[in-house]
Amino acid sequence: MRRFTQVDVFTDELTFGNPVAVVHDADDLTTQGMADFARWTNLSETTFLIAPTDERADYQLRIFTTQTELPFAGHPTLGSAHAWLEAGGIATDPESLVQQCGAGLVRIRRDGTRLAFAAPPLIRGGDVDAEDMTEIMAHLGIEPDVVVDAQWADNGPGWVALLLTDAETVLALHPKPTDSGRFSAVGVIGPYPPHSEVDFEVRAFAPRAPQGEDPVTGSLNASLGQWLIGTQRAPSSYVAAQGTAIGRRGRVYVTQIGDDIWVGGNSVTGVTGMMHK
Repeated sequence: MRRFTQVDVFTDELTFGNPVAVVHDADDLTTQGMADFARWTNLSETTFLIAPTDERADYQLRIFTTQTELPFAGHPTLGSAHAWLEAGGIATDPESLVQQCGAGLVRIRRDGTRLAFAAPPLIRGGDVDAEDMTEIMAHLGIEPDVVVDAQWADNGPGWVALLLTDAETVLALHPKPTDSGRFSAVGVIGPYPPHSEVDFEVRAFAPRAPQGEDPVTGSLNASLGQWLIGTQRAPSSYVAAQGTAIGRRGRVYVTQIGDDIWVGGNSVTGVTGMMHK
């Protein structure tokens, strides 16, 4: 038996964020055993905490969807760090953690009551060509006049991102659920009017997510922050809402410090227990 924690990420109130299942002390589990358990939890991601093999890391994390293993994902990173600390993990640096995962070493800093991770480098960036845009807009059911810009924003899951004219347009989207075409991860963002409670609304459409939409997405918000702050379309510090359209209340805090984009949020523990495997 080993410790099990389910954490709600990017929220300060249980049931309004994005849950991740975390299995502690999973060193003796096989890859197949991890994959089987992740399918059984039926969450978007299940993670497994194991001992690091890099001396610079505080712990190592393996991240599984119900279908595959991911090199990196945002909300599992923050939720697993929360669970590791809550279980008594002691970091080498009291101000920050270092997570080893498939994408390499990920830095996580303590930001008051929140944890924040440093956005990893993109695997693929740059403009989206016209043929791809036509297919993506058809999937989203939008016309070119509401698209301000689009970029590849892939830091692992395959994100392609669209900046729309405003948050209201983002919230009104009704993608065709069976017509995502070649694009397995489409992110959309739009600004709120000045002096609103939050600065942007974000939505993440992915066939692997429940109902085809991820509630709150760290990896997407990381690459969106790199793109929008880098092009001065967003201030160096902003708050994004996500999950509004599906009854969640996610809040993602994106901040540039030096050359790094940090993506943070609150996490709350929802379930603790033991895994019998």
